[in-house]
Amino acid sequence: MQVYDVSAELEREFGPKGSASRKAAEDKAWEEYNAQILLDARKRAGLTQQELAEKIGADKGYISRLERGLTIPSVSTLYRLAAAVGLVVELRPAD
Repeated sequence: MQVYDVSAELEREFGPKGSASRKAAEDKAWEEYNAQILLDARKRAGLTQQELAEKIGADKGYISRLERGLTIPSVSTLYRLAAAVGLVVELRPAD
């Protein structure tokens, strides 16, 4: 059985932990992850991009950019998005 070292692969691909290139890759991964959560929630709610946009007072293109991870919503927009698709945003102290 061959063991795959994920840490070594990440370092080789994106640089050492704490480096600017690694931080940029981690930030991009989080943006894409959050975009996928929004896309999945919109579909579960049975909304089109146009319908979601109308619910939060935005345009369809903005929703498309959010779902592709090209735009990061402001905090207030994030709360409106979450409410519109049935998600809950929870802020709590770190453990």
